[in-house]
Amino acid sequence: MTFPIKVCIVCEEEFELKPDKPGFANRCPECSAPEATGPVATQRMDADERKTVTEANEARRQAIRELLYSRK
Repeated sequence: MTFPIKVCIVCEEEFELKPDKPGFANRCPECSAPEATGPVATQRMDADERKTVTEANEARRQAIRELLYSRK
């Protein structure tokens, strides 16, 4: 069984498009390998910032609840 020959859009090399090939259909297996991403640094929040975020989330939930369940 022959597989279609495609040209990679990144490196412009020809490759066979096989059914179980991981990644994108228009990229060769080397170019469609997932990029290594480092750990994302999260910012530390102090107590005031956490309280502000919590209050904002609660207000958002309350507003959505009122929009969804209000009877007009």
